[in-house]
Amino acid sequence: MVWVPLLLVALVVTGVSCARVCRATVAGDARAAGGGDGLSVCEAAYLAGGPLRVTDLTLVSMHRARLLLLAHTGWATVVADTSGRDELERAVLGAIGPDGQSRIPAVRPLVADDESVRALAAALVARGLALPEDARRSVASGARAVRAAFLLTLALGATSGLLVPAGERGPVLAGFSLPLVGAGLCLLIARAETPGYACWASPAGRRLLAGLSLADPLTALAKRGTGVLEPELRAAFRVHDRQHLA
Repeated sequence: MVWVPLLLVALVVTGVSCARVCRATVAGDARAAGGGDGLSVCEAAYLAGGPLRVTDLTLVSMHRARLLLLAHTGWATVVADTSGRDELERAVLGAIGPDGQSRIPAVRPLVADDESVRALAAALVARGLALPEDARRSVASGARAVRAAFLLTLALGATSGLLVPAGERGPVLAGFSLPLVGAGLCLLIARAETPGYACWASPAGRRLLAGLSLADPLTALAKRGTGVLEPELRAAFRVHDRQHLA
């Protein structure tokens, strides 16, 4: 019965991690309870993809207004004499700099961290449409703990199977299946409640997002990301993706 202490370890670790992620999810939803009458396209972008999605939306909006040129090589160039139509556009122009040209991967994080984006996020949190930062961190760290518990249970189960004779492995597999199934179900629930474990929108915010039509190209970008763009613009943002993966 040398495998029983290992099973107890797996059960305790899985139980604690599952309780942690469930508590974080419930607490985040309770704190973000709210609603609203509608969303602007920038608000939709934040709720669907966070600060970087807001940045991408602003860049594309300025490109379509012929204020910027987003080249397929990954460069953003100011092509019109403008001071920006709002704070977000001014943040983009400031990130590009006085030379009027900069690489998109360099611009994106600067704009995402700008005060205008933080103010947008704070307003959405105040309306109960976005999750507070600490709630997002709690859910994400809880989900990581459940994944670690799942992997630990697999390792302990495999080790226990090697420690007993082949004819006695049935009870071992049955015992370790319980924490494995529990961790798996907890991860599925967390993914459904907070997609990708970095969900920006509260339940109320996700309901408003679900009601937005994708007929408008900018709204589609806000909800779905740069994958909905035409090929040349997609290429401009894929430069960032390739550099990020390198």
